[in-house]
Amino acid sequence: MRYSFWAWLFFAIIAQPSFHCAYAQIPETRKEISLSFAPLVKKTIPSVVNIYAARQIRARSPFDGDPFFEQFFGRFQNNRPLRTQSSLGSGVIVDARGLIVTNYHVIKDASEIKVALSDGREFDSKIMLKDEATDIAVLEINAKGAQFPILPLGDSDTVEVGDLVLAIGNPFGVGQTVTSGIVSAQARTRVGISDFDFFIQTDAAINPGNSGGALIDMKGQLIGINTAIYSRSGGSVGIGFAIPANLVKVMLETVKRGGKYFVPPYIGASFQNVTPDIAGGLGLERPYGALVIEVNKDSPAEKAGLKVGDVILSVQGMRVVSPDGLGYRLMTAGMGQSLILEYLRSGKTFKTKINISSMPESAFSKSEKIIDEGPLSGAEILDLTPQNSRRFHLPTSARGVVITNIDEMSNAAGIFRPGDILRVVNGHKIQTVSQLKKILMQGRQRVWQLEYERDGMYIRQFIR
Repeated sequence: MRYSFWAWLFFAIIAQPSFHCAYAQIPETRKEISLSFAPLVKKTIPSVVNIYAARQIRARSPFDGDPFFEQFFGRFQNNRPLRTQSSLGSGVIVDARGLIVTNYHVIKDASEIKVALSDGREFDSKIMLKDEATDIAVLEINAKGAQFPILPLGDSDTVEVGDLVLAIGNPFGVGQTVTSGIVSAQARTRVGISDFDFFIQTDAAINPGNSGGALIDMKGQLIGINTAIYSRSGGSVGIGFAIPANLVKVMLETVKRGGKYFVPPYIGASFQNVTPDIAGGLGLERPYGALVIEVNKDSPAEKAGLKVGDVILSVQGMRVVSPDGLGYRLMTAGMGQSLILEYLRSGKTFKTKINISSMPESAFSKSEKIIDEGPLSGAEILDLTPQNSRRFHLPTSARGVVITNIDEMSNAAGIFRPGDILRVVNGHKIQTVSQLKKILMQGRQRVWQLEYERDGMYIRQFIR
């Protein structure tokens, strides 16, 4: 009787319609699978290309980076033999005539650039624009009259955390590869990738070789250019970064106007982050915005009424999280535009209109060449200002004297490198080029005391 009851219960359950429906819902063919990226991939992958860049470099020495070695033998390093170094990357076709967007670091110093399409065709290409600060480069395929498939550019400002995305590129040179993920964070800053710090973060797998590849949304639109990963092993750990597509649009507009270089917007002011202590003193609920620390005379910022101590809260109604975020809003607005800034002053909020202009020639300092018998002979030096510090990946607040170029076979070639920041010469703290020139004119020293910064390291040397 006991076994009869359980047998009856079993047959009663399987006889229920819901039981049969559960089995009926299991897809038996690929057509029955409701979620697939295949149609989207087929539509977009022809617009993503592989990039092969070749550059000429000098053979390295095991003593590179040794200050003692460079002091005595540095000037002879330019006699080392050249060899060809190849690098792999990705790019995205954004114009039917063959304009490709990629990363600057993919094609940096390249003497030859080849582009391979997904259909197997290969073309030579040339550089139309390159900007190290934003890590963006624009190439053009050498194929007159040809038409190429393109990826339309989306509005990266509308991207939300949690949106599904696909990353397409050429990781490790294995060929075109597609990975999926979500937008992990917006407006990610201070990640140490480039001077420009404003990225879309994603957990879609991005590996070496993906640089310059596409980050697309579910509409098949380009929302970002994959540029870097955060990893200690060199492989993907689910933290990748992409340059927003709205910045790419600005670069393309520059190219279409015939520009070879990107001219950053200028408002004539310097900013710093709002710390928790500053936020508390200003009455802000939490630290955000861009604190004005300097306003240049006769600049758009001064004409707009901005003053030191003001905190920029929003641009065109879009919240400003940090100075990097403010820089992004200005860069993507376009030259000649008028923007509405909301700012905090003395506990009250105000609005003002500011005009975005190109940087005036007077805002740039020009390099000066050192000609004497000392260790700086042959070096070109420049005052660090908020305007030209961008060229050397330094904060706009950085001050001092930077070396911009060095003549081969000169005294300086055996000691310094372009980008070194001079701090102390013979016990004198260096602030400006004019001050340094006065020190050098004081006469020949038997022993030179030099202190300078290189790649974040402080170096002290005594040279006879």
